[in-house]
Amino acid sequence: MTNSLLELPPLRFGFAPQTPLLNLKALELPPGVTWLGGGESRGKTTLLRLLSGDLPLPTGIDLHMNGKTLVSGQQGYRPQVAWFDPHNVALDHQTAMQCWAAAAQGFPLWDAALLLQMQEQLGLSPHLDKTLAMLSTGTKRKVWLSAALASGASVTLLDMPFAALDKPSVTFLLDWLKTNSVHASRAWVVADYVAPLGVPLAHTIDLGD
Repeated sequence: MTNSLLELPPLRFGFAPQTPLLNLKALELPPGVTWLGGGESRGKTTLLRLLSGDLPLPTGIDLHMNGKTLVSGQQGYRPQVAWFDPHNVALDHQTAMQCWAAAAQGFPLWDAALLLQMQEQLGLSPHLDKTLAMLSTGTKRKVWLSAALASGASVTLLDMPFAALDKPSVTFLLDWLKTNSVHASRAWVVADYVAPLGVPLAHTIDLGD
């Protein structure tokens, strides 16, 4: 595959000894939208966490992106990858505005204008000063989805992004992915059971059923 943004060598990874959850060939991630598919407990979230650096890679394995590496050059790698765990409760005491302000510090291409647009289109405006603990599951997920899309990162990792969203928000996200599917220098990885409806895919990673 040419013009890849992110490259990962062959990978075996598991949380239990001798039981690999992931057994992947070399991965090259192109610009555009990649669907990361697979059944329950097949390693979709685990692979996203590995690509983001949230989980340590096995010894001897490294990720390469835009001339930067994860293991030996984290300061150059991490600002290029957006990953916000929708299940994270560590920041539930903070408001949406506080979470966004903190996230913006990690991404030099943070798009404040896009974030403002998403506040309206995702119905977040009435909830900006509430702590995340006060929000519904769907609204909390929209807070982190907004951060991911506004990050400006070269690679954005989205874990089950349509889960618990209302219909207008699903439509917004699908339209966003369709529009950006032709982007020449950025990639979005959508981990879900099924491919995003109507979105042209640059690549598919199938972890099996």
